[in-house]
Order: sequence, then C-alpha cells, then structure tokens
Amino acid sequence: MALPGGNRNGTTGGVALAACILALTVPAWAQQPPAPPPLPPARIVVSGEGSVTVAPDYAEITSGVTTQAKTAKEATDANSKAMAALDAALQNAGIAPNDVQTVRFSVAPVYGPPQPNSAPKLVAFSVSNQVGIKVRQIGRVGEVLDSLIAAGATDAGSVQFLHSDVSKVLDRARQAAMADARRKAELYAHAAGLSLGGVAWISELPPSAPSPPMSVRMYAASAVPISPGEDTLRVEVTVGFNVAH
Repeated sequence: MALPGGNRNGTTGGVALAACILALTVPAWAQQPPAPPPLPPARIVVSGEGSVTVAPDYAEITSGVTTQAKTAKEATDANSKAMAALDAALQNAGIAPNDVQTVRFSVAPVYGPPQPNSAPKLVAFSVSNQVGIKVRQIGRVGEVLDSLIAAGATDAGSVQFLHSDVSKVLDRARQAAMADARRKAELYAHAAGLSLGGVAWISELPPSAPSPPMSVRMYAASAVPISPGEDTLRVEVTVGFNVAH
C-alpha cells in the first residue's frame, strides 16, 4: 500500500544517490596524505679556535719540612722548630704572612723492615708540614727558593706559574675563536651561493689549562735558575650560523 503523495521509486532513488555521494566523498577526505614536517632551518655549523700567549704574573711554591723522631711529640717539636725557621726566612724574603698557607700536615708511624714470623715493629714517627707560598713578584722565585733551602726545607712539591686574571686572558682567546668561526662560515656560505645570517647558537669546549707545575729539587747549593716563560691559553667554540638562499 503506497503512502499518499509518496513515490517509492523516487524515495529509494534519492537514498541511493545520497549513499553514492557519501561513498565517493568520505574515502577521498580520509585518504589525504599528512602534511610534511617543517624543514629544519638552514644553517652552517663551524668550529673556531683562538689562542693568546701571555707571561704569568705570579708563582706558587709548595715547600716544607719532614722530620722523624722516636715519639710523635719529639717529631712534632722538631718539625715546628724547622717550620719556624722557614717562616722567618719567608718574612725576610718579603713574603706576606697571608701569602703562606698550610696545604698538608701529617703524623705517621714508621715501621722497621719486616722480620720473619713477627709483626712489623714501630721504630719512629714522621711528621710532615707542607705550605703553599705565593710569590707575587715573579722575578724573585729563585731568591725565595734559595731562602727556603738555606733555612732547612727538606721538601718541595712544585713551582707553578699562574695568572691572576685568567678570565680576562681567555676573553681575548674567545674573541679570536669567534672571529675564526665567522671567517670559516663566510667562506662556506660564499662557496655555496648562500647569504650568511646571524648566529643561532654557540658551544664552547673547556679552555686549555696552563702548563703543569714544575718540580724542584731542594738540595741545590747555588742560586736556583727559574724561567717563567709564557703560557698559551686556547679556546675552541662551535657556532651555528643561519643562512638564506
């Protein structure tokens, strides 16, 4: 039985047409490829090196006395007397008290050679007192060493030549490293037909340290020849530059 005013064939045809349109449009929309990820910014990445050679402006000497005695008290008393002589010698050499600092003090037992079937035998005590000495007039390092030897110093760890303002020296090396990096980047950009832009990022490797301490033998009888020389401090950076075609 047909509904009034209705058309079964027309209704069925309309539904079929709508389904056909939906079937054609939905897959086409669902199958759109995803948008490609944005390309990374064009950059030139280079390393730059800079170095500065400067003379050190002060020195640090490590020196002291080691004494032995049958008891710890006797060894300590002897050591204190010897260190008092060293302190007096440093004052006479013009070293300020605040430029002398104890860096190591130790009291240790001393045992005799091992014997078969017996425990090591305690034979003495050793006391060591080491001080760090700043010599602000670098040309007087040899004179200060002479004074220590004459006063009875038995130990010397090192003489190290240093810089009072390392950051200021390294800043000069950093400027040279950046100039070197920019020179390389401009060369690559020109060769590739690109325009060099601004700096995107900078990474610095740990700067190189000055030369290691110099060992000193304390048995010298004549003046100690000391040459501070010069130190070369180096900085290396890696720099990323923006570019444009």
